[in-house]
Amino acid sequence: MGIWGISARRKWLGLCEISWRKQIGRRTFSDSYTVKSDDSVLPVLIIGAGPVGLVLSILLTKLGVKCAILEKNKAFSTHPQAHFINNRSMEVFRKLDGLGDEILRSQPPVEFWRKFIYCTSLTGPILGAVDHMQPQDFDQIVSPVSVAHFSQYKLSRLLLKHLEKLGFHMINSEKRENGSTGEREIFMGHECIAINDAGHGVPFYPPQQKLEDFSSEMCKRLIFKLVGLELADVNVMDIKPWVMHAEVAEKFLSCNNRIILAGDAAHRFPPAGGFGMNTGIQDAHNLAWKLASVIKGVSPISILNSYELERSQIAQFNTALSVQNFKAAMRVPAALGLDPTVANAVHRALNNTVGSILPSVFQRTILDGIFSIGRAQLSDFVLNENNPLGSARLAKLRQIFEEGQSLQLQFPAEDLGFRYRKGALVSEDDSVLNVHEAPTGRRRDYIPCSEPGSRLPHMNVKLLSNPSSKEIFSTLDLVSGDKVEFVLIIAPLKESYCLARAALEVANKFKVPLKVCVMWPNGSIDGTGRSEAALTPWNSFEEVVEVKSSSDFPSWWDICQMTDRGAILVRPDEHIAWRTKSRIADPITKMKNVFHIVTGVDCI
Repeated sequence: MGIWGISARRKWLGLCEISWRKQIGRRTFSDSYTVKSDDSVLPVLIIGAGPVGLVLSILLTKLGVKCAILEKNKAFSTHPQAHFINNRSMEVFRKLDGLGDEILRSQPPVEFWRKFIYCTSLTGPILGAVDHMQPQDFDQIVSPVSVAHFSQYKLSRLLLKHLEKLGFHMINSEKRENGSTGEREIFMGHECIAINDAGHGVPFYPPQQKLEDFSSEMCKRLIFKLVGLELADVNVMDIKPWVMHAEVAEKFLSCNNRIILAGDAAHRFPPAGGFGMNTGIQDAHNLAWKLASVIKGVSPISILNSYELERSQIAQFNTALSVQNFKAAMRVPAALGLDPTVANAVHRALNNTVGSILPSVFQRTILDGIFSIGRAQLSDFVLNENNPLGSARLAKLRQIFEEGQSLQLQFPAEDLGFRYRKGALVSEDDSVLNVHEAPTGRRRDYIPCSEPGSRLPHMNVKLLSNPSSKEIFSTLDLVSGDKVEFVLIIAPLKESYCLARAALEVANKFKVPLKVCVMWPNGSIDGTGRSEAALTPWNSFEEVVEVKSSSDFPSWWDICQMTDRGAILVRPDEHIAWRTKSRIADPITKMKNVFHIVTGVDCI
């Protein structure tokens, strides 16, 4: 027996039987109960129904893997939380039965969110603005879809709607008499307590400040200060404390790879750059095909080791980038005399030094005094061009904006250009396995490449069999979202057909699903039948032709920084597993070695 679990908690207590308890309001049932899971009935139990858990459940279900979800909360949060969906996550969503298009239709107009506008209040003077969108962000040259602004609670609703279409249903209170979990069920108000072997805004400084101090009325007053006037229609629906983290779990796998961490269970970042939810969604995308490969008998369970190898390195990098971007965000208040390190230093002194012996009321008075001094820095008396101090601060602020040193929203090079250096791939140069270009905290444009571990470059193509058709799709769509299948991309050349036949023969022998894609150059119209003859007796192939927006647009192989004598093997998560740039003398032996390294199958 076994359970694969994704959890928002970090401590795991074993394997094979999972105990949970139900929540009723704020009171917990004392009668925890145990559920035994038979791999043949329910191979995957996902713990946590946040966006990462919901996305993973959709991906697994589409790949034919049975799963259920356990969520400790009785209802989904209505707090906005994450809001920025980057390019790579949108590429994942666009293949989930139109989810990407639904997000783009439902999001606010781009003009409403493309800029960060800095002001002392919503009705106060504008100190500066930073536009995070550039013309190339909308032209869909490097990606078939653009980024989106869509609050997490709204995203969760859409994901639930898609799960309902897949046959999932929620279970809020009833208890299974036989202690079993059913396929496609979402258990709300059920908390995982053991596995046995058989929004950010209001500074919050505990303990001087307590959650109870932030009543609805106090929160309204804070909102009025932020807006700059009193509003008549403000309704505080909920209040939630939040603590910023920058940490990555030491291990993503436990209990012989049967317990797996993803999303916030594996890494937590500062909310600078929107990497938290997006990194978690991409964890799920990386993990889904590997779980499906194990459960369907394509790969041994050891392939899951590559999940930790690949995603841990990305999490470490994104943590550093988020911290760097958060520090950039703090340059703006610091330039205005609101240095957050001062409040933090006072808070530490109150908790850890002589200040801790002071009565709590005095500690709170000191902290409130620091806040009052800070708010005074934003007064019209200080912050104006006629005040020498205010003028100097405003000049410093303009310099920060002009030099791009403030908080950044878009990181195309890291969004689309992240690369796995080791894992389920055949690396080309061991000397660069651990070499990462350090994050700069500045926007860098994405440059497509086809190095192993990279995301497959995007180019528009259409079927060769119908060249007059206006139906255009992305090279990313060559990879199926409904089954575990590798794709070998070749040009219509004799040597490449020879390699493709060898790959299909090896894949068939070792039961590795493989499809060959023949990439014809732009303008090709007469090639039908050539690939069929060259690939006989195999029929698992399709032929596409490049679609160029202009005559000077690069070819597919130019985009990949290769020649048409090469070949690219793509994984089910659209990342490149292997490539060759030249003819291979013994393609059978080579492909056996490639599939062995990538899938863990014993082909040697």
